[in-house]
Amino acid sequence: MEEKFYTCKSDRAFKEVFMNKDNKDLLICLLEEVLDLKIKELEYLNLERNVGSIHIKRKHFDLNLKTDKGYIQVEVNTKNEEYINPRNTAYLCDTYSHYILKGEEYSEDKKIIQINFSYNKKSNKLLSVYKLRDDDNILFVNNLLIYEFYMENYLKIWYSKNENEIDKYKHIIMLDLKPYDLENLSKKDKVVKKYMEELERVNQNPEFREYMSAEEDNRKIENSLRSSWKRQGLEEGRKKGIKEGIKEGIKEGKKQGIKEASENIAKALFSLGMDKENIIQATGLSAKEIDNLLNF
Repeated sequence: MEEKFYTCKSDRAFKEVFMNKDNKDLLICLLEEVLDLKIKELEYLNLERNVGSIHIKRKHFDLNLKTDKGYIQVEVNTKNEEYINPRNTAYLCDTYSHYILKGEEYSEDKKIIQINFSYNKKSNKLLSVYKLRDDDNILFVNNLLIYEFYMENYLKIWYSKNENEIDKYKHIIMLDLKPYDLENLSKKDKVVKKYMEELERVNQNPEFREYMSAEEDNRKIENSLRSSWKRQGLEEGRKKGIKEGIKEGIKEGKKQGIKEASENIAKALFSLGMDKENIIQATGLSAKEIDNLLNF
């Protein structure tokens, strides 16, 4: 089997490539493209917080940056779950609070920006930019921003073979391209070529692959447990439904007689999926009576 190749759709691969100080030029190039501005200075905030092996510990930190344009955090969201937006907003607000509350005055000079590279999220757009505004479209503050990029739509540009569009967004498109496509894109761009080489280096790193293997194993175990719990819930519901059906049938039988009660029980059991033979045993009705009653 062909060995799996991890693109920067994986949050871990993204960090391994772009949290490497030797690749600061790649990160600046990407940020300049997505934010449409020039960045002269960039500092990794989370790397300085680590002690010991950066290679291992940085996997547990998000990509937080200080630039001459403001503070930037980057999130890679492969899932479209309800918790994603509240969680990311909490990260952003925490960052906003941390930097705005510092100093002797409350200033909006520096922007606080969150960039979300989002997958599996339906939209007709390439990008949404969120700001705090009122009903009259007046900004509450001007320095809190969320950029959300709908990554599947950028991949569509690649497959459209529209050269002008591809050239315009190439440094976003490259994030989820496999080696063959990266090779083609890199022929016209040195940044893409370096990115391709770095991504290949990461994929060949046994520690990274071991980490990814463990992460995927944990995800599969979690998915299996969820499926098991769901099946158990359905089974418990079925048993409870049978019990309630019998109970209601007996209650009704006190008013209408034993035969009618048995018929009510048979109908309840049939609606819950019990087969004919088990219904006969549970109700005492004959096979013919069951046939007539349930139109077998």
